[in-house]
Amino acid sequence: MPDRPLYPARRRHLDQLTGPLGIWQHARGIVPDESFGACTDDVSRALTVDLLHARVLGWEMVSGSARRSMVFLVTALNPATGSFRNFRGADGAWLDDEGSQDTQGRALLAIGTAGRDAPDVALRHEAQTLFQAALPAAARLTSPRAVASAILACDAALSGGMVGETERAFALLVGRLRKAFSYLDLDGDWPWPEETLTYENAVLPHALIVGSRRLSDVRLRSVGLHVLDWLIEVQTSRRGTFTPIGNDGWWTHGGTRSQFDQQPIEATATILAAAAAYESTQDAGYRRSAEAAYAWFLGDNDAGLAVADVATGGCRDGLSADHVSENQGAESTLMWLTALETMRALRTRAMPLRGPRVLRTAPVLVEVRA
Repeated sequence: MPDRPLYPARRRHLDQLTGPLGIWQHARGIVPDESFGACTDDVSRALTVDLLHARVLGWEMVSGSARRSMVFLVTALNPATGSFRNFRGADGAWLDDEGSQDTQGRALLAIGTAGRDAPDVALRHEAQTLFQAALPAAARLTSPRAVASAILACDAALSGGMVGETERAFALLVGRLRKAFSYLDLDGDWPWPEETLTYENAVLPHALIVGSRRLSDVRLRSVGLHVLDWLIEVQTSRRGTFTPIGNDGWWTHGGTRSQFDQQPIEATATILAAAAAYESTQDAGYRRSAEAAYAWFLGDNDAGLAVADVATGGCRDGLSADHVSENQGAESTLMWLTALETMRALRTRAMPLRGPRVLRTAPVLVEVRA
């Protein structure tokens, strides 16, 4: 099956979703629903998209949006707790004192990436300052996805020249995620540290692979690749299409897997993890897996329906058995835009694929993977 086309970076729907504080969380159809306000989770993702778009559109096209998101994140940090608040009303008032652990990880990842990638020196410095202020609270993270996001955040910050405390936090968090997998039978039918597969699952092996690269840890790399292989296998249909775990019940070990509703965040998390695995191994199977998850947005999925709107840059919130959601909220839209730019970068540095897309099967775990 040939690769799906890459489309121009389009921000029409993203701009429509963005208000004076930042991107609104939800939409009714394509119209933002301001009654739900904004949240740190989505503003963090929006900043990451701005940094990706700066590469293809130029910094001037996105600088205003990026600065708006940075102001939001600076304000989100609660000095009393050292953690990020999440929910903010349309009037600008904060509605909580501390967001979830996932919120902390996502905010750290956004500002760590900005501290490395922002073309504007002042914004890059502001991001690094905020990262340093928020880093001590990362030691309290225990949720596997939050820990994984914080590992990716520290890796970005280290690449941006932030050493010292960042190195110590990175080692602590990698050790914590390593421990979560250390008690598992990785050759069994459930090499996963939780009883239920839920959302954004691929961020865990993604963090293991990235952590292993910086620490030159071949064992950790092997675990990360093995777990990613398993996730790819159980989320690939017999036709070779990407079929993520549905959110209507998820999938509990020993239970029945939910097929719908499928969400864009799963496809993008898989693309990001597969891209990291390809960079680590140069194994074309990971490139094919990323392509399959990208094609999910464009209609190569269980319903045969396009989820992304390539004309506006918007994306539907979910895929059901016979329809897509009419709503195009922040998370889904930002996941599509992230997926598109990740694939654009991956194809630029990857060798062309030859032959049909095939399913990679999970290998036996070994100490060193060729």
